Amino acid sequence: MLNWTIKKFEELTPFELYALLRLRSEVFVVEQNCVFLDMDNKDQFSHHILGWDGAILAASTRLIAPGKVYKEMSIGRVVTSPARRNAGYGKALMLFSIDACYRLFGEGPIRIGAQLYLKKFYESLGFIVCGDVYDEDGIDHVEMIRP
Repeated sequence: MLNWTIKKFEELTPFELYALLRLRSEVFVVEQNCVFLDMDNKDQFSHHILGWDGAILAASTRLIAPGKVYKEMSIGRVVTSPARRNAGYGKALMLFSIDACYRLFGEGPIRIGAQLYLKKFYESLGFIVCGDVYDEDGIDHVEMIRP
């Protein structure tokens, strides 16, 4: 069971911010062998979900209010630690993130840009494809929405 926290960017401690950026770099840059700039100037106006397994950051997402990036609220930078995979944390993370979106921003659709290989996973959570497959930094993605 993870210990969940939700924080605005300015509420993150230096320790939490370091753990968050390290986890994202470990997965999105190193594991996926994708050279890209993860710090995209969206973190500052986002809420960050942190799922802690003791002192280890095991999972995280970034929640963005409607109108900031998309018309809809959105969930992005969905990541689980490679060392904590296959424990059901991904599904727990997304369920917590969906609920947090509704608590923070009210009812409404949620948009994500999903890596294509995770399409079935997101469909199991109520998301449906709403766009064509596109390449983002060498990885196939697809826009999905949870009405």
